[in-house]
This record gives sequence, C-alpha cells and structure tokens, in this order.
Amino acid sequence: FPSSSFALPLLKLALTVLAFLSPAAAGDLYNLVYKGCANQSFPGGAAAYGQALAALSSSLTARAATSEFYKTTASSANGGQSLFSLFQCRGDLSSSDCSACVSRLLPMWPSLCGYAAAARVQLSGCYALYQVSGFPQISGTQMLYKTCGSGGGGGDFEVNRDTAFSQLQSGVAGGQGFYTTSYGSIYTMAQCEGDLSNGDCTDCVAQAVQKSEVECGGATSGQIYLDKCYISYSYYANGVTSAGSGGGGNGGEDWQTGKTVAIVVGGAAGVGFLIICLLFARSLMRKKDGK
Repeated sequence: FPSSSFALPLLKLALTVLAFLSPAAAGDLYNLVYKGCANQSFPGGAAAYGQALAALSSSLTARAATSEFYKTTASSANGGQSLFSLFQCRGDLSSSDCSACVSRLLPMWPSLCGYAAAARVQLSGCYALYQVSGFPQISGTQMLYKTCGSGGGGGDFEVNRDTAFSQLQSGVAGGQGFYTTSYGSIYTMAQCEGDLSNGDCTDCVAQAVQKSEVECGGATSGQIYLDKCYISYSYYANGVTSAGSGGGGNGGEDWQTGKTVAIVVGGAAGVGFLIICLLFARSLMRKKDGK
C-alpha cells in the first residue's frame, strides 16, 4: 500500500488536533488556587482522622458523579462528634469533569493540611471543605484569598471593567448562582455557594466586586474568594476569548488568532481524516480484487 507513508502522519495530526480542541483542559481544572488549614488537630488523632476522611471521601466522590454541589453532615469515627463537608464544581463544568475534579481534590486534604480539624482546598475547577462540629464560623463575605494581575489596562479599562461588574451583579441578582459575562475586552465570572439564597448571593458578589476594586485597583485581572462566593475578571487586549470561561485567564490573549488557527488546523485534520478513510477503502478494494 504505497500511500501509507503519509497516512500515519495524517492520523497523528488528526489525533493531536482532536486533543487540542477538547472542551476542557484537565490540567487547568486541577490547578491549586489556595488552601486553608486549621491550626487545631483532628479530635481522636490520626486513626480517627483516617477513618473519617475515608468514609467522607467515598460519599463525596459518589455524589460528584451526579451533582455539581453537595454538602453533608456525618458522625466522625471517634463517636458523638459530627463532621460537616461540602464540594462544589464550577458552574460550566460537565458531569465528568466535575467528578474528575472532586476525585483529584479530596486526597489533597491530608497531603496539604495533615490532620487538621478543618480544611478547605480550592482548585480552578472545584473546591471542597470539611470541618468538625463546633469549629468557629466566619462571615460569608470574609475574604479567604485574592490574586491580582500585574500592570494596568489603560484607556477605558476601568470604565469597561466596572460596566462588566455591573452586568455580572445584575445576572446574579436574576437568580443565577453561576454567571459569566463580558463587556468590551473584559470577561467576568461569579459563583455562589450552591444553596445560598438569591439575596445573599447578590450581596456576597457585590462585596466581592467592591473588594476587587480596592485590592486589585487597575490590575488587568483578579480573583477574589470570599467564604460563600468568588468572582474573577480578565482583560483581553484583542477580544474576549471563549477560553476565558475557565475562570480568570491571563490578560492580553489573542482570541481571533487562536480562533483562526483552530479553524485552519481543524480543517486540515478533517481533510486528512477523509484522505485516510479513502486510502483505507482503496486498500480493502485492492485486497478484494486480488483474491
């Protein structure tokens, strides 16, 4: 079959492009954003901790296959004391990506926080926490973590960012616990804890917006995590990229260039795949005729 010399490279190209165009980049979902670990140790020591976390992780993993948000309270292994936990996936994740994210996160509790009485781990695609009963509670609008990009957008950046924030808050006020929007070159996203009331969600996001304006100033990107909600925003100098829905990408990405490359490469892969099919059919016909 003389044409096989270029069939294999075409097949490799097609597979590479399919991977490139996959809807979710797993590595991005699993990026660690922050961790929060209690100073107090888990009651009952390492043995009680291990038993409690094993049972809890099993329950949460099973739920993550069908839910993007779940919380539960169960008795811990040392008896009498309850253990509260929850997980939540980013609102735009598929069920399979949500399940994979939670499964990747749960083993991080002991590896990042040891035998802590409470732990919270936030990845790009999901977060999960646990705490023993009686653990001190904090305000739902208390800031847990922030990150701000470097440099400034210049020009009308802050005006456009504030308009995008206004649209974001309006979307959340409309009953959307997860909401994304863009204005000009600004992409924004907000998510509230799954069972937060509409009014509390709206208030939480408003607080996060105010804190971002104070904490990040004119920075081109930022993420503000409060106890019950978080927001992110990014500036894209050449247009908002659809990849921005990943939750606060880097500013200045060229969406149009990326879109054009994807179309060209995808078209080439499609043609290559068609050629492979034709060559394969031709090979079968030759073998049939040779009988």
